[in-house]
Amino acid sequence: MPVRSSGVFYGWVVVAAAFLTMFTCFGAAYSFPAFFEPLSREFGATRGTISLVFSTAGFLYFALGAISGRLADRIGPQPVVGFGLACVAAGLFAASFADSLTGIILFYGVGIGIGVGFAYVPAIGTVQRWFMAKRGQASGWAVAGIGIGTMAAPPAAAYAIEVFGWRGAYVAFGAATLMLGVLATVLLRASPASMGLQPDGAAVPATAAPAVPAGLELGQVLRSRIFWLLYLACGLNCIGTFVPFVHLAPYATDQGLSRTEGVWLVGLIGVGSTLGRFVLGGLADRIGRDRSLALIMLLNGVALAYWSIAQGFAALAIFALVFGLFYGGFVALVPAFTADLFGLRAMSAVLGVLYTSVAFGTLLGPTLAGWVFDSTGSYTWPILICTVGCVVSALMVWKLPRS
Repeated sequence: MPVRSSGVFYGWVVVAAAFLTMFTCFGAAYSFPAFFEPLSREFGATRGTISLVFSTAGFLYFALGAISGRLADRIGPQPVVGFGLACVAAGLFAASFADSLTGIILFYGVGIGIGVGFAYVPAIGTVQRWFMAKRGQASGWAVAGIGIGTMAAPPAAAYAIEVFGWRGAYVAFGAATLMLGVLATVLLRASPASMGLQPDGAAVPATAAPAVPAGLELGQVLRSRIFWLLYLACGLNCIGTFVPFVHLAPYATDQGLSRTEGVWLVGLIGVGSTLGRFVLGGLADRIGRDRSLALIMLLNGVALAYWSIAQGFAALAIFALVFGLFYGGFVALVPAFTADLFGLRAMSAVLGVLYTSVAFGTLLGPTLAGWVFDSTGSYTWPILICTVGCVVSALMVWKLPRS
């Protein structure tokens, strides 16, 4: 039975469900800096090896989007997202029993990687179906959950570790994930057509037939040169994008700052990221999502270059906020820009394949930065290489054909 389009448009409820999904998944993932030092002490591991925990999770949750996206297009997002959130909770619970770093990689890295991989792309892909004119704004609000999760989770994890130890902190995070995950899954709906609505809450004629999403099939997209240029650009950009999430806290302690200050710096990335998702997503709707994405990638590189010379808490806090701002804009705009290019017909599947490029960047960037530091005692070269990757990716998107 059709749902009347009076009151609050249900698309915004879907945005809230996606927000909760992002907050829960990425709060668990980006709490990792708080566990970096305790795990290193517990298992006597180097920075390169510890970084592999986060890189494994990041690689899996972006790579698996290619599977979860197609699955969500077929059976709907609710069961796929629900399964993913359950895996995140299970991975956290299991990690609390790990007796080696290999166990942490298997339980936390693989568990969270699989969980986020099945929850993220279907949730954000679903939001694209509910909006057209306000797609950038809606995406920004949805993925703001990542920013707020990044802001809140590292300090919360640091506090939980002090009170309960790192094992107890994993249990607490697992319980929170389970509760929030159930709520997010219950609220999610596949499309406006499934509720007798249209995108953006437009009026539906009484005799309207179910809408068929416009756009290209996945096979058509994969034969497009434009898609593969965007794929390469996103991969290059993300080699550097995830390095600060792992290495900013130890970088700060190398300068004599406390572990708590280092963790708070990662939280400040979340503050900037939240602002970027709200502000830059909506701004791009007005000035053009294509050029906005290229500019954001360029400024992301500029922020990383500044990191290489930043000294002291104040300078690092400025970096964290500015980097977070443009990171948030990047995450908000990629799904909306992808929908602009290829349409909505296979949106989740297309995003899933595109995010495998992000997976490779996430796997390479933090791990290689850790290994280079272990060899040289410095982060300068990894940061500068990441800067170059961001600049090149910006030029690629700027020159991307629009047809």
